[in-house]
Amino acid sequence: MTKEYNFTLTFKLPTNAGSTDVLVDELYGKGCDDALIGTGIAGQIALEFSRQAETAEAAITTALQDVFRVVPGAQLIEAAPDYVGLTDVAELVAVSRQQMRKLYEKNTDFPMPLYAGKSTLWSLFTVLDWLQIN
Repeated sequence: MTKEYNFTLTFKLPTNAGSTDVLVDELYGKGCDDALIGTGIAGQIALEFSRQAETAEAAITTALQDVFRVVPGAQLIEAAPDYVGLTDVAELVAVSRQQMRKLYEKNTDFPMPLYAGKSTLWSLFTVLDWLQIN
């Protein structure tokens, strides 16, 4: 079952990327027609997606593939909202994955995941904010 995922990907463009107007047209024509494309900062491009996919991971992965197909030298600067798994959070706060999992399972006020499935995802900000309070 597909679901709609909303997220923004911001990229640093390679110096040889060419005209942003041309890039916008190419991106729209080659898979990114479900994104609003912003070019307000020189040397960067941001795409605000509203993508249908089976999972959040699939939505983000296919969006990245679509962008890199058109702009191979682009560098991902930011993905927002900040989707993370428990392993990612554990690494950031220097605890084991098992310890992070226990916090999730034992605390009813732990933030709800954005997506629960094979790969469960949370907003990093929400989890870090919860950890700071608790």
